[in-house]
Amino acid sequence: MLALDGVIPMDLAIPAQIFSARPETSYEMTVCGPAPRVRTTGFDLVLEGDLEQVRAADTVIVPGCDPLLPPPRAVLDVLAEARDRGRRVTSICTGAFVLAAAGVLDGLHATTHWKYIDDFERDYPAVEVDRDVLYVDEGDVLTSAGVCCGIDLCLHIVRRDLGAAVANEVARGLVAAPHRDGGQAQYVPAPVADAGDASLAETRGWALGRLDQSLTLRVLARHAGMSQRSFIRRFTDETGTTPLQWLVTARLSLARELLETTDHSVDRVARDCGLGTAANLRLHFHRTLGTTPTAYRRTFTH
Repeated sequence: MLALDGVIPMDLAIPAQIFSARPETSYEMTVCGPAPRVRTTGFDLVLEGDLEQVRAADTVIVPGCDPLLPPPRAVLDVLAEARDRGRRVTSICTGAFVLAAAGVLDGLHATTHWKYIDDFERDYPAVEVDRDVLYVDEGDVLTSAGVCCGIDLCLHIVRRDLGAAVANEVARGLVAAPHRDGGQAQYVPAPVADAGDASLAETRGWALGRLDQSLTLRVLARHAGMSQRSFIRRFTDETGTTPLQWLVTARLSLARELLETTDHSVDRVARDCGLGTAANLRLHFHRTLGTTPTAYRRTFTH
């Protein structure tokens, strides 16, 4: 992790927590910077490593920082070098400004915190800005939107590296949602619920335990005690996606975990995750992951 002056503590803490050493992962993490000490938005931070360790890393993560503070030239150089060597380069929140200043994002799609996205688009016209997403995966270059979207991006990286089962285990330890697709909206312009207003979190949790069953819009709305129209509106306000798309994503995540952790046939996995048939499961795998369930199982079964 590359921490610069003005680094946002929460943006730094997210990857520090997710990529810390734990039995189910093999990550080794060092917090580095251009100087031994940087100023956060509230306290000084003593760093473990310097730019030489950034050069040696397989993945470089730039947490959010003050977008008005120009990064040191040495930082921009080391990021450009990492990109040229094919290293994975990632930003959280306004860390995208640093990647863009280094030229890492030129010609690529990227995102950042919604509050600064107009400035980002104006200052870096060579970047294709995606405004309404949680994160963007361009292969070896990944960017996330504001703050908590960094959790989604880091879990996405774990999922890419080690599979859905490990990513879900890490998410459970964080008490975080196991998967939010990057295409969901990052900024939901809904008011804070009044006291007494019921969140749909209970209904989503109920549905996650019954993915193998028929979960129609009518069934979900009835569980929430709402009309279907009100349910769709509230669900979209809370999650940034529709109930049916959320269901497909949840079922695909379960299918991935079953393929990794069981020897069940593809037909049974399709039934157990609620996607019905092996053909339907293959269709969703191809659309979302660009692969087949069988090839996925070979990749992530150890």
